[in-house]
Amino acid sequence: MNKRSLLEFLALRKSMVGLLVMVILVGMGEKMAERFLPIYLVALGGGALSVGLLNGLDNLLSALYSFPGGYLSDRLGTKRALLVFNVLAMAGFLIVILIPSWKAVILGSILFLSWTAISLPATMGLVAQVLPSNKRTMGVSMHSLVRRIPMALGPLVGGAFIGLFGEVWGVRLAFVAALLMAGVALVAQQRLIEDDPPKKGGTSGAEKNPLRLYALMSPDLKNLLVADILVRFCEQIPYAFVVLWAMKEIASPVSAFQFGLLTTVEMIVAMLVYIPVAALADRMGKKPFVALTFIFFTLFPAMLYFSRSFGALAAAFVVRGLKEFGEPTRKALIMDLAPEERKAGMFGLYYLLRDTVVSVAAFGGAFLWMLGPGVNFFVASACGLAGTVWFILKGHDLPRPSQP
Repeated sequence: MNKRSLLEFLALRKSMVGLLVMVILVGMGEKMAERFLPIYLVALGGGALSVGLLNGLDNLLSALYSFPGGYLSDRLGTKRALLVFNVLAMAGFLIVILIPSWKAVILGSILFLSWTAISLPATMGLVAQVLPSNKRTMGVSMHSLVRRIPMALGPLVGGAFIGLFGEVWGVRLAFVAALLMAGVALVAQQRLIEDDPPKKGGTSGAEKNPLRLYALMSPDLKNLLVADILVRFCEQIPYAFVVLWAMKEIASPVSAFQFGLLTTVEMIVAMLVYIPVAALADRMGKKPFVALTFIFFTLFPAMLYFSRSFGALAAAFVVRGLKEFGEPTRKALIMDLAPEERKAGMFGLYYLLRDTVVSVAAFGGAFLWMLGPGVNFFVASACGLAGTVWFILKGHDLPRPSQP
């Protein structure tokens, strides 16, 4: 396979390269600094309350930012919307750098904490815009794969900053690095990402009323949303308690280092399946791979209950990694089923509805855990099973385009 064929296989067109550069640079800065914000808040005298407020904001804003992110992308165009989102994140970084106060950190975090959530609809809209339908899954998979580079490296570099300069100056300098990388990303994305093509009816096609946009959601997309909500209940009900189970509850508890290894196993498995699954899904259709993803989501909590040693937990975390089997495929399917000219807005609405409803699972999971770990895990798997069956019975794929 020559270089040109490889680039085409991996969907690496010029605009996609610009997008991936942005994801690496902004994501690297975000993960270097943001992961250590709780330590920084406490060092500045914020206490546990400020940490709880930060965590609550993260979850709330991740849900609430999705729709306005999609609306602005449809309204301004993908390229200009990404410019706005990057400038907002940089403004948040600057506030934290200049004002060493926990209240200023909370204020700045409102601008940068959910950069991924607000930019994701524009990102998916760009994939749908620059790639044909038979390459979109590969494009989303490359985005998912590259996004894990800063997730893995960012905390290591941020930790080194703290080790060298202390908890206060180390975090502030990490934010300086984040600001510089976001600036480079801004220049790269504006140079590499092509201008948006003219839209039919101009930019007035953007819909700011979520109720009106919901009326445009197709029955197939609504069925996917219902299934996805149920499966995310399966994920979120036990999510915060997995580490407690592994390190405190089982007969042979694992150490913190071993739990870190389990997370590494999950990441490696996820990264290994992205590209081959994307190639198959673009050729064979998306529904079977999304259904398999939902099955892996369903299996993990049940397997966890029977995993009472490091080896058994490792097997369970392999399954947890396989839940990424068709995650990019699911995102590509959302874009396929969204109406033309409003793909970013519909993607944002989908995530707003899903994440708002699923946020309830975090509270419900705590009550179920109090009844017993088994109750928590098996109720979670039951939700996953319901979502999987719903999607198998009700979910649909678009007809596959004919191959040239």
